[in-house]
This record gives sequence, C-alpha cells and structure tokens, in this order.
Amino acid sequence: MPPTDEGADRHAPPVRGRRARLDHVLDLIIEEGHLGVDDLIERLGISPATARRDLDTLAEQQLVIRTHGGASAHPDASALPMRYRAARNAGAKEAIARCAVELAEPGSVLGLNGGTTTTALAQELAAHPAFREAPRQTVLVTNAINIAQELAVRRHLQLVVTGGVVKEASFELVGSWAEQLLAQIRIDTLFLGVDGLTAVDGARTHDEAEASISARLIERSTRVVVLADAEKIGTGAFARIVPTTGIHDLVTEESSDPEVLAALREAGVRVHLAPAEHGRAG
Repeated sequence: MPPTDEGADRHAPPVRGRRARLDHVLDLIIEEGHLGVDDLIERLGISPATARRDLDTLAEQQLVIRTHGGASAHPDASALPMRYRAARNAGAKEAIARCAVELAEPGSVLGLNGGTTTTALAQELAAHPAFREAPRQTVLVTNAINIAQELAVRRHLQLVVTGGVVKEASFELVGSWAEQLLAQIRIDTLFLGVDGLTAVDGARTHDEAEASISARLIERSTRVVVLADAEKIGTGAFARIVPTTGIHDLVTEESSDPEVLAALREAGVRVHLAPAEHGRAG
C-alpha cells in the first residue's frame, strides 16, 4: 500500500497539520542540507504528491532551493526567517549574550539592532537582576520589532522603538522614518549584531537597508559593541556597516579564528571571549 498523509514516521512522531508539517520538513532540510522526495515519503509517511507539493511550497517562499528529486537548504542563511536562524549556534549566542550583558550599565541608554544574538541579549537584559533592581529604568532603543515585543512588558526597561518599514527576514525596521527618530537621541552603548567581521572590512551585513540603519545607530552611540559568533568572525558580507575603527568592543566565542581576533586587537578592538559553559568575558 502506498504511504498516506496519515502514515507513521519511522524517525519522528507524526506531524499533524500542513503548517506544522511544512515547518518539520524545513527543519529537516536545514539540519541535513538536502532532502530527497523519497526520504521525505519514508520519514513522514506522506504521499509522493504531498511531498513534492510541500517542497514546492517551501521553494516558492524562498526557504529552500528546489532540486531534481528533492530540495536543498538555502545557501544564504539571512534569507531564512528569524526563528530558523536562531536555532543555529543557539548555545554560543546565549553565552555571548551572558558575557555582553556585563558590558551594559544599568540605568543608561542602550541600543540593539536586529539579529539572533542581539535577541538573546534582549532576553538577558529582561532577566538580569542588576537591571531589574536598578534605581532608575534602563532606556533601550531598538529597530527590531521582535526585541520590542520581548521587552515591552518589562517595567525596569523603558523601550524606544524606531519607526520604519519591516524587513521580514530580520524583523528590523528600516528607512527614513527610523533615521529621523535616531537623529533626535543619544545612545550610551550600542550592541550590534552583524553577518561578518574582519579587521580589513569591519562589520558587514547582507542587506544594504539594514546596514544603513545600523550605521545611523552607530552615529548616535558613544560605544559600539559587536556581538558575533565564530561563524561570523573572518567572514565577509555584501554591505559594510562600520569600519573597524568605529568598533570599541567585540564579544565572541573562544573558538573564533585566533588570527582574525589578533588582527582586530591590533586594530584597537577590545575582544571579550565567552566560553559556552561559563559565558564570562575572557
């Protein structure tokens, strides 16, 4: 008998509902890099027509690359929705956030751009006792609507959200409205998420509109702290946000390329290493 949509998955619990099944298929493709139609039929117990239709749907949403007989993970991780990128190196990003929160002064004005590591930092700021118990609120300026949602109900944080147009992959607000608001404020410490960082090219991102708004945040900030996991260190990207001379601190993993870190130190960047098991600066 051919497999049906209600068939059992030999490798995982049955997935009910098309949306949940599509999410599960995407998770498998991201994890394995490529998934064939036959593999999908066997693992989810669905029909060949359903398997092909699911892969076509994900390809139409630009979440995967359709190939003959299957689909491959999107080569540009920035094209994936935030929740799929957040799952990558989650432990490292949490460790970086735990280290970075120690560089933030309670009661000051902090800035966060969008990104998975800055989102992890937002969660640390929400829970950290030094901020919860501070005599005055910490002001947090962000152009990321997911971070705004995370922090909106935290009484110890005064939230300022820029206006602008939402970039759906990163949840960042960009454009002239955001820039007009930023021209009116000052930020003590900006925590900057990036897609790549080198001593030669500075901090970079895949999207020119996001690079522009991040550059405006930097212009309004006294101190700039870049947050980047090991995959971003020594990596380039399309649009430059800021040269290395505009970066004061970097928080990254112990496993980051030592030669790149040495070059960044030589350029004047203070480097803080966050061991995953402890999350302390080094």
